[in-house]
Amino acid sequence: MNSILSIHTVRFIVLILLQGLILNHINFLGYINPYIYILFIALYPIKNNRIALILLSFFLGLAIDFFQDTGGAHAGASVLIAYARPIFLKFAFGAMFEHQIIKFNTVEFGSKLTYFTLLTVTHHFVLFTLEIFSFSRIILILEKTLYSSIFTIILSIILTIIFSKKIK
Repeated sequence: MNSILSIHTVRFIVLILLQGLILNHINFLGYINPYIYILFIALYPIKNNRIALILLSFFLGLAIDFFQDTGGAHAGASVLIAYARPIFLKFAFGAMFEHQIIKFNTVEFGSKLTYFTLLTVTHHFVLFTLEIFSFSRIILILEKTLYSSIFTIILSIILTIIFSKKIK
């Protein structure tokens, strides 16, 4: 249990630092900015306390808000996807979620892609809606959501493949 706790603590800190110090400075064409810190929320163990995940998501988003000076937009988007995570898990994994036997290194690629896509698009749409906060600029919100989501999903899949434990 201590090794699992330490893995998640290290993941939490590394993702905050990676996002805040490196990835926040990537901004292709004004639309594309990866937000891989949501991997912490996506990969959080299913059997763990849901309230703890929501609180950790708030602090994760708040830390990113401090780096970007966004006034709570990341915290709000992170809490929303942490709260809605069981819905996304049930949609993407079905019966595996019902029995809580999901292991991210053993699930099929299509289910993992569906899960990451639902989580990322929801997060990015809420984030950019809170940042821009103007219905007249809905096209800009949708463009930023689409382009940043694609880049974030690709990076998330690559990182989970690189850092997953190989099962023989």
